[in-house]
Amino acid sequence: MNEPAERLLARLERVQRNGSRASARCPAHDDRQSSLSVGDGDDGRVLVRCFAGCSTESVLAALGLAMSDLFPSRNGTGGGASILHCNTATVQHPTGCTLAEYAALKQLPLPFLQKLGLSDISYMSAPAVRIPYLDTEGREAAVRFRTALHKTEEGDTRFRWKSGSKTLLYGLWRLEAARNAGYVVLVEGESDAHTLWHHGIPAIAIPGAGTWKEEWAEHLEGVETIYVLIEPDAGGEGVLKWLGTSRIRDRARLVRLGDAKDPSELYQTNPEGFAAAWAAALETSTAWADEAKKETQAQARAAWEQCRALAHEPDILRRMSEDLVRSGVTGEERSARIVFLAVLSRLLDRPVSIVAKGPSSGGKSFLVESVLKFFPPSAFYDLTAMSERALAYSEEPLTHRMMVIYEAAGMESDFATYLMRSLLSEGRVRYETVEKTKDGLQARLIEREGPTGLIVTTTAVRLHPENETRMFEVRVTDTPEQTRRVLQAIACEERRAVDYKAWHALQVWLESAERRVTIPYGRALADAVPPVAVRLRRDFRAVLSLIKAHAILHQARRARDGEGQIVATLEDYAAVRELVSETVAHGVEATVPATIRETVEAVGRLCADGPSAVTSVGALAKVLKLDKSSASRRVKVATEAGWLVNHQTQKGKPAEIAPGEPLPEDVEVLPRPEVLHSCGVAGGHTPPPPPVIAYDEEDLSDPFAEEEEEDDRMPPIFVNG
Repeated sequence: MNEPAERLLARLERVQRNGSRASARCPAHDDRQSSLSVGDGDDGRVLVRCFAGCSTESVLAALGLAMSDLFPSRNGTGGGASILHCNTATVQHPTGCTLAEYAALKQLPLPFLQKLGLSDISYMSAPAVRIPYLDTEGREAAVRFRTALHKTEEGDTRFRWKSGSKTLLYGLWRLEAARNAGYVVLVEGESDAHTLWHHGIPAIAIPGAGTWKEEWAEHLEGVETIYVLIEPDAGGEGVLKWLGTSRIRDRARLVRLGDAKDPSELYQTNPEGFAAAWAAALETSTAWADEAKKETQAQARAAWEQCRALAHEPDILRRMSEDLVRSGVTGEERSARIVFLAVLSRLLDRPVSIVAKGPSSGGKSFLVESVLKFFPPSAFYDLTAMSERALAYSEEPLTHRMMVIYEAAGMESDFATYLMRSLLSEGRVRYETVEKTKDGLQARLIEREGPTGLIVTTTAVRLHPENETRMFEVRVTDTPEQTRRVLQAIACEERRAVDYKAWHALQVWLESAERRVTIPYGRALADAVPPVAVRLRRDFRAVLSLIKAHAILHQARRARDGEGQIVATLEDYAAVRELVSETVAHGVEATVPATIRETVEAVGRLCADGPSAVTSVGALAKVLKLDKSSASRRVKVATEAGWLVNHQTQKGKPAEIAPGEPLPEDVEVLPRPEVLHSCGVAGGHTPPPPPVIAYDEEDLSDPFAEEEEEDDRMPPIFVNG
């Protein structure tokens, strides 16, 4: 491996080499899986990737390195001033700084800094400032060195972590004073904390804008108000990004200092006026929720301009199916619509989960991928596999998102499926584990907030029973006719590209629009559903969620009740019933899928010679004009239900298939819409009331009032939370 890579590896733990690549523990998170990959790039640079999701910047920040350290210098030895352990004279060593120089630069008393534990030290034969990081008990937990006063042209090379140190918040031992004061200021870097502490202001610092770990939020419990410093650079944007997904956000107030970058610069510019300037900055701070609301409203208005025509379509799912066919998907419109509504149900408190089943190469993953293109990436989190504890330790936001796992085998461990079931059923994961620390084994509670839905694809006939009953089943079509349609679609050279901009804009607008739905015929529907199986308790709830999702999708054409909720119509029920009636009935074994009925009847004909007659999968496949894999799947489904019997019990021997229990008569579980009409439930389309848009108190005007006809105005914006 090249020199920059070797120097990077020298700072990492648990390094394992494999040719031109190596793995190690990632320093940017509590890594127990050696999820960091380091390798040589073709241009001599170092390739760094954390498979747990940490950015390259946060990995380097945790090591006290800069991006320049990933590139070879002109003489080919290494990236810049921050590369260590090089014996050649061409490497630039840290310029060094003393505690007295640091105190003079920050205009802080030297004794005050010494009282905080800062001291002089020699680092790489140059002076440096040793900054101890203490835990909540005041014990030294990590050490950071400041090796220079200023940034260089090569990047920010001022800081180094002591070998073995893990990143943590700076100032943990002072948090009790912050709780007593009722507030704390969250800043970036130790010098800002020093400046604020010197003026008696409670503060805590993150080592770098991109180094926040959500587990640190636990330390801020009990602090009523958290002032978050937003610096006017990329770092400030990074803070806003992680803050938007952190559980501290609702207590956060955003502080901006105008021309000053941070509290340290504000103080250095005008020491005498610092107290007044700081008080003014806090006075003009804004709640994160207020800024997020304004940003959400602005995004919703912009999105509405792009999706207005689509939002007013009477049948948006039909439009989706048309675009899906243009993209190359054929013959799976029903399944695609179910997946689409399921992904949309992420906006509800109880999203609907889906399992797409089918033989290998049946197109189930392609179907899901094609539907997901209608949604922005923020709507879902897709994986091909995950480790058994990834769901607990990952910091990927899951609230109101759909988790997609291609091939259920990627989450087959009992523990992984347990965590997933908890997330789906309870809307959150609370996982208490024991971790080894320098003080011995310590309990740690990990919480992941939902609600979250799940989509998995699988070749298996059935999943774990506890998972199966929590998911709607979607089966891809395995008939020869469908294969013919797929081949024709593949050969078609006139496929038109689909413009997904309006579809993505629709989702952005819906995320800010009303999510509350009332189903006026819900009680009548419940009375009309025969209580044939306990599983209906879950499936009926999912049906109601799909009705709500359909109403949310078409809310531009739906009425509102007195509380502003969307009123679901019988059109919404009819659309959902058409999609899932067979799935619901099959799930509670009240009906037999047409393909399985066809298979069982074919076996009956092949075994018509007598009660002892049997047939094979090959013979059955020939009659049904299927490949043996598809025929075998159908036989397995029918055998598990008892409608077929395999008399060959010896493993590895060809199946000897014979008829089993008689096929049951189909029972209609979800009633026809006209049944609800007869119950006195009104249906059809009711024109929406005049729209009301949420605005700031300073601006009560409607920017759309003069330029749009009433029916084209944007329905109410609903800012969730």
